[in-house]
Amino acid sequence: MSKNDTVTRATLAEAVHRKVGLSRSESRQLVGQVLDLIIDALDKEELVKLSAFGTFRIRHKKARIGRNPRTKEEAVISPRRVPSFRASPKMKARINGETGD
Repeated sequence: MSKNDTVTRATLAEAVHRKVGLSRSESRQLVGQVLDLIIDALDKEELVKLSAFGTFRIRHKKARIGRNPRTKEEAVISPRRVPSFRASPKMKARINGETGD
């Protein structure tokens, strides 16, 4: 992969197909099911911890006043839930080229 490539569901499914040996259809289903499980857990506000990868959680953002940068008009930004991800120390070390398990 080059620097500008994007990893998609399809590329993940293809990697599962090549490395695990499942059919392409089964690989697509497996990737979809894993991602759906993560989304369902986050929707229930559960913490999703993947060892040596990171942690997904839901953050609650309060209502606030925003501004349209073009018109400078103020608008209320409603409260919302947003997904958040924190990389594990092992992932950070690997991305930074540090060796060790």
